[in-house]
Amino acid sequence: MKVTAHAVRSGEWWSVDVPEVEGLFAQVKRLDQIPSRVADAAERLTDVAAEQVEVTLDYDLGDPDVVRAITEAKQRSAQAQRAVEAASRLTRSLVHDLRKRGLSVRDVATILELSHQRVAQLDKDNATT
Repeated sequence: MKVTAHAVRSGEWWSVDVPEVEGLFAQVKRLDQIPSRVADAAERLTDVAAEQVEVTLDYDLGDPDVVRAITEAKQRSAQAQRAVEAASRLTRSLVHDLRKRGLSVRDVATILELSHQRVAQLDKDNATT
């Protein structure tokens, strides 16, 4: 069962309601407590086991500008992660290529501005894959 937990800050608590399950309301101190609390409550109110309840969190911070900034930060973080992964693949490929051309581990390290230990590790990884 898929449900959405709508959380709104109320003082020091989060008030949570789940429209898909009639009567499901909860209060928690922290957002990370919501999935398990909602799943347990859904189990009591329906015939679905808590392990079968998939909870999507929707929270209201009361400020659309903050929500937009959070969304942008998450998008930029995901883009940065993809860029890091692409750079890592390229570096591994370059280590392999430069070593095949006969360059020493230390020369490759100097060219790529890496430690010779890291180049040796990447070179070993290439040899085993």
